[in-house]
Amino acid sequence: MDPNRIIQALKGTIDPKLRIAAENELNQSYKIINFAPSLLQIIVSDQVEFPVRQAAAIYLKNMVTQYWPDREPPPGEAVFPFNIHENDRQQIRDNIVEGIIRSPDLVRAQLTMCLRAIIKHDFPGHWTAVVDKIGYYLQSQNSGSWLGSLLCLYQLVKTYEYKKAEERDPLIAAMQIFLPRIQQQMIQLLPDNSHYSVLLQKQILKIFYALVQYALPLQLVNNQTMTQWMEIFRTIIDRNVPPETLQIDEDDRPELVWWKCKKWALHIVARLFERYGSPGNVTKEYFEFSEFFLKTYAVGIQQVLLRILDQYRQKEYVAPRVLQQTLNYLNQGVIHSVTWKQMKPHIQSITEEVIFSLMCYKDEDEELWQEDPYEYIRMKFDVFEDYASTTTAAQNLLYTAAKKRKEVLPKMMAYCYQILTEPNIDPRKKDGALHVIGSLADILLKKSVFKDQMELMLQNHVFPLFMSNLGYLRARSCWVLHSFSALKFHNELNLRNAVELAKKSLIDDKEMPVKVEAAIALQMLISHQEQAKEYVKPYVRPVMQELLHIVRETENDDLTNVIQKMICEYSQEVATIAVDMTQHLAEIFGKVLQSEEYEEVEDKTVMAMGILHTIDTILTVVEDHKEITQQLESICLQIIGLVLQKHVIEFYEEILSLAYSLTCQMISPQMWQLLGVLYEVFQQDCFEYFADMMPLLHNYVTIDTDTLLSNPKHLEIIYTMCKKVLTGDAGEDAECHAAKLLEVIVLQCKGRGIDQVMHL
Repeated sequence: MDPNRIIQALKGTIDPKLRIAAENELNQSYKIINFAPSLLQIIVSDQVEFPVRQAAAIYLKNMVTQYWPDREPPPGEAVFPFNIHENDRQQIRDNIVEGIIRSPDLVRAQLTMCLRAIIKHDFPGHWTAVVDKIGYYLQSQNSGSWLGSLLCLYQLVKTYEYKKAEERDPLIAAMQIFLPRIQQQMIQLLPDNSHYSVLLQKQILKIFYALVQYALPLQLVNNQTMTQWMEIFRTIIDRNVPPETLQIDEDDRPELVWWKCKKWALHIVARLFERYGSPGNVTKEYFEFSEFFLKTYAVGIQQVLLRILDQYRQKEYVAPRVLQQTLNYLNQGVIHSVTWKQMKPHIQSITEEVIFSLMCYKDEDEELWQEDPYEYIRMKFDVFEDYASTTTAAQNLLYTAAKKRKEVLPKMMAYCYQILTEPNIDPRKKDGALHVIGSLADILLKKSVFKDQMELMLQNHVFPLFMSNLGYLRARSCWVLHSFSALKFHNELNLRNAVELAKKSLIDDKEMPVKVEAAIALQMLISHQEQAKEYVKPYVRPVMQELLHIVRETENDDLTNVIQKMICEYSQEVATIAVDMTQHLAEIFGKVLQSEEYEEVEDKTVMAMGILHTIDTILTVVEDHKEITQQLESICLQIIGLVLQKHVIEFYEEILSLAYSLTCQMISPQMWQLLGVLYEVFQQDCFEYFADMMPLLHNYVTIDTDTLLSNPKHLEIIYTMCKKVLTGDAGEDAECHAAKLLEVIVLQCKGRGIDQVMHL
């Protein structure tokens, strides 16, 4: 294979005018022997222009992920599908580690993905030599080869990261060699705080984290080696970041390697403490280790972390993820007496000066609210944002401390009340105080000394804020109502007020984040307070219309849950507005499914699925109203058609459930037409969705047997599907369904000439 020809074709893929011809050329060449190794040669060659090397790296990555393993031909076919030839695979195995070591970062990223795919399929069976290869470069005196070889080792460890302990033997055998080696390397690198040295240190920490985050290999990490590692982590967490980093814009600082290195060291110690070092919270194989960890390391590490919080209190810069992991570690420390004893003298300053400040509305919140309120909503409701959020970590630490340590709650509540009652206090502090109180609602409602004060707190400090000209305080007020929705109200007027304020905010407020919080607060009040349900009953139509409007605007899947719950609470009232609601939901669904970024955004899939569940709930609510169900049918058929036309297989289960709901009372001519469409789906995806089709097929047989038998085609379709399942390789579950359905047909249609179609 002539490399120059490949280079010209790759160059063509970068030029829009030549792209189609260049891609055709590559698509005709990639199956030729030596094509893939030629790509690797191009990638590592300094003589080739960088954009071409990048294009080659992407092409090779796609080839390796798609065509590396041997594949069987599809059932009934004799021709084996293409895979990279074994000679080519061996050439790539022989050269990819060197390729990763020699390549610049942007190309290296693609090659490491290739390596991960190769290790996944070939290690240890076809490629034990990768261990020797990585080991050779790790031992090299040339530190320039260390980063690439550490990245290769990282791919090996990542491949086994989530495997069960008993499936990790090949990794453990390799790490018997590598772990002492990278520990020595780390000790050698620690005194050097230069960018490259810290980059290497960070990579070693990432390897260690991937090794221990899911299962701690005790055969690798004895007390002595763990003590050396813990000293390394402590040193990294405690050392100063170079002062010149303060010249860099604050938004960019978390990406600096010195902060990232600290973050990974903290990530490790927090994970070790939480998963393996916390007696009483570990599985039996870690009992002994947890006792040793708590006694030997927990206090020493915590001492360093208290210094980090002290820096934050003194307004020194601390990267958000470093702060977050520090708080996560302390969250474990609160539980154990030995660490609590050390933390206790500092807890008041931690709660009032660190946790409280993190729970207040911030400049970046205000900026996002003003610039992009929809993104603000997405961020506040995103569980992945929560996972990395300093605010969530602060909230968790406060909750644990208030629950486990009796002196924390009264002092924190006194501090919050002082802020709420001070006349000219900064409104952001008011937000922080309410955020703290709402976060502790579960605990407060169980403590007799506090629970009776909460109604008065809502009346005096929350209700008035619904009139605030600051949107974030109105949103916080709604959130506090949601947090205290289970409160036992003594004065019915206060409950009525709470419901009225939430409803008014939902319908009349001009700011979308307030409306979203109001929607959730209203639904929570209705779920927890029988009387609240009655108060809202006259307003179901405007409330539901507003909810649908907000869902359409924000595409927030939490709100589709709110709508579902409201439908269940107000089934009678919903029946009268069901058609409008379903039409509205169908429009949102169509918009989501046809949006350009649908494929890439997982939230949109969750959102679309929530809409389908909501429509199904509406169908269940109106099942006794025949004329409404008939109107809903045409809307649902449009949705079903759209999903089938776009072949969005992740929604097949949901649309089959919709079709089932539409055929429980009667089956219209349009629904009989759907049977033929389903048969086409069955022929394409064969057995995969048969079990999901089963309830619908059962309805076709039992609900309208006369129509089934009036057209031999109907019965033939169902019989052919069952026969195909029973004679193919569908698996026991599908076969049981098929046999059961045939039995139902025989019993239902006995003596009605079915043997003309079914040759049993």
